[in-house]
Amino acid sequence: MSSMMPYVSPEQMMKDRAEFAQKGISRGRSVVAVAYAEGLLFVAENPSTTLHKVSEIYDRIAFGAVGRYNEFEQMRVAGIRLADVKGYQYARQDVTGRSLANAYASFLGAGFMESSKPLEVELLVAEVLDESVEMYHVRYDGFISDEDRYVVIGGNADAVREQLGNRYSDGMSVQQALQVARGALGGSEDRAVEPSQLEVAGLDRNRGRRKFFRLPAARVTEILAT
Repeated sequence: MSSMMPYVSPEQMMKDRAEFAQKGISRGRSVVAVAYAEGLLFVAENPSTTLHKVSEIYDRIAFGAVGRYNEFEQMRVAGIRLADVKGYQYARQDVTGRSLANAYASFLGAGFMESSKPLEVELLVAEVLDESVEMYHVRYDGFISDEDRYVVIGGNADAVREQLGNRYSDGMSVQQALQVARGALGGSEDRAVEPSQLEVAGLDRNRGRRKFFRLPAARVTEILAT
């Protein structure tokens, strides 16, 4: 006589999957994205110098992620390929942060509903425009939201977001944005995050076709020392 599987309601199944993904994501350290006068700055707590949480996707588009590295690295590579194909088949300006974020959201949403295990990742897709920035926060379940000032993903996101809201102001320089992001990552206890523990990259609308840049550790240390 075969044993019967216990019944689990769809609501409970979705709740269990969400809790599983959230626990995995919260164990990581936060990534902050902050709009500044010339574009957008990503600042992540990341002691590794080889495994990046922030990367370039296309001309004006960058990608930030938290969670399981192998899972979000696969998504980063898939996003680059998708952008390259679309830019080749149509035109480079047809590749947008919104379209890429929607593709990620569709993939994550389908995986959350149908796979045996949801992906333990949270993504941020950002695009710099001529006079503004667009940021798309994509959750593990495919839910997507957009922002134009700042976003925090992963880690103790609520506490970091509160600190960032208290410190943020429009029109900051890149140096000010880095100071603000570092302070917010320290939390309410003003924990001093060492410059060597920070990964800093961004999008600068004043650069050439490729807007992405990465600040070396020495430059980060120099900025935070002033």
